[in-house]
Amino acid sequence: MRTALAIARKELAVAFTTPWAYAVITAMAALSSFFFVSLLEQFQQVQSLAREHGWSRLPPDSIVYRNLTDGVVVQLWGVVLVLTLCVSPFLSMRLFAEEKRQKTFALLLTTPVRPVDIVLGKYLGGLGLIFVTLGLTLVFPVLLSVVGSGPSGSALEWPTVLLGYGAVLLWGATCMAVGLFISALTESQMLAAFLTFTVLLPWMLLRGVAQSTAEPLRSFLSYLSFDTQLQGMIQGMLEAQALVFFASVILFSLLLTHRAVEAQRYA
Repeated sequence: MRTALAIARKELAVAFTTPWAYAVITAMAALSSFFFVSLLEQFQQVQSLAREHGWSRLPPDSIVYRNLTDGVVVQLWGVVLVLTLCVSPFLSMRLFAEEKRQKTFALLLTTPVRPVDIVLGKYLGGLGLIFVTLGLTLVFPVLLSVVGSGPSGSALEWPTVLLGYGAVLLWGATCMAVGLFISALTESQMLAAFLTFTVLLPWMLLRGVAQSTAEPLRSFLSYLSFDTQLQGMIQGMLEAQALVFFASVILFSLLLTHRAVEAQRYA
């Protein structure tokens, strides 16, 4: 494990000395800020209409705007999930592909480092990078809590907020595991990013496909959908089924990566 942690520290050090990591983090911060402000404006508009006409005269789906947690933060987590789907391939693409392109991966394989340490080290490094990127989004609920607090307490339901944020981190960890495996298959960073996005996007949209099928295929496809598994968590419902599902995807992706590294070591 010490070797894996050393590789992870090296990955993080290398990542934060290159401009691409800062570019991705900046893009994530800018886009999430834009959507946060948009959601907040929409929340204020609906609240204003409710004060003027009453909640009973507004459309039924306006009910989510009764409080900041459901009206802003829960919806913000939904947006961050989509943004993570877009930025994570650019964070995972270089984990193996860049070393292959620079021919340093072959040197790494000749050292007495075990493939499992290489895979865990690369994954932990990627995990640190995506968690730093997603950590910026936690600023928004903190800001709402500070500004919206009053004599009656915090304006947010923090258990719901934190469980939703846990779902975002779990999704980021899953994206990095899938991206790590694909990065281990190629020396082209852009190809790795493209293939990672190509795998994750249909997997995320599988619930929509399930709606056009009949049972029992509908239930099966819906269960496999990332979107289905994440929706409950970002709304504050802790589901053991979702935790098992994402843990299985992460472990399976790491296992495939390990086999890919082993195969290249003995090739």
